[in-house]
Amino acid sequence: MAKAKRVKQLSFTLSTRAGLLSDVTSAIAKAKVNITAICAYEMAKNAYFMLTADSAARAKKCLAFLKIGIEEEEVVVVEMPNKVGELQKVAKKIADAGINIDYMYGTAAAGKSSTCVFKTSDDKKAIRAINK
Repeated sequence: MAKAKRVKQLSFTLSTRAGLLSDVTSAIAKAKVNITAICAYEMAKNAYFMLTADSAARAKKCLAFLKIGIEEEEVVVVEMPNKVGELQKVAKKIADAGINIDYMYGTAAAGKSSTCVFKTSDDKKAIRAINK
């Protein structure tokens, strides 16, 4: 059964260059902060990052060396069984509640669970719908 909760996500944009992901993740690792989810991509010479961590405050502090604005926002993190159709069940619960999904990203490995991050038009209502 899927379980949803609210967490803080950090978002920031940098000019892209070789080694950028290594620099960002090295700073976070040196601060002994665990990245729990990450989405990073390049578009039009910019690198876009969205990440959650076991301590958003410490992650934000250790990235101060970048001298950029880092946005913090609440997102919905959903842990669910790593089985066929589980994401569809979550998506249907959100849809049935009349909630728009602004974006989502996630991962599933060979383990028993998968994790997805959602930003919706109503995160509180989405959490209630998913946790029913």
